[in-house]
Amino acid sequence: MRAAPLRAGFHWAAVAALIALTALCLAWEWLLAPLRPGGSALMLKCLPLLAPLFGLLRERLFTYRWTPMLALAYFTEGVVRGWSEAGAARQLALAEIALSLALFAACLGYVFVRTRMHR
Repeated sequence: MRAAPLRAGFHWAAVAALIALTALCLAWEWLLAPLRPGGSALMLKCLPLLAPLFGLLRERLFTYRWTPMLALAYFTEGVVRGWSEAGAARQLALAEIALSLALFAACLGYVFVRTRMHR
């Protein structure tokens, strides 16, 4: 099967993008460019990203199907904050956009490859 290495690549890309996006969201609101010195309650925005982690690690197809919808929320936040803020926050917003798009694409690629393998 030629699809197995491709599926594994999409799997690990999705896991890496999810972990990187979670770390970015936490670091952004805690250390890098918080709204208030010392961090803000926006640190809690990384908590929904923990929900799909174990499903992705266990390669559950259902998790790969709903995680892109979660990634779209972080893409939207990145676009809004990238447009409205300046300086370091804008750069972090661009990184959030890139990571959310990587997560979105990796999940969709995994679903596509896995569903094609079972035909």
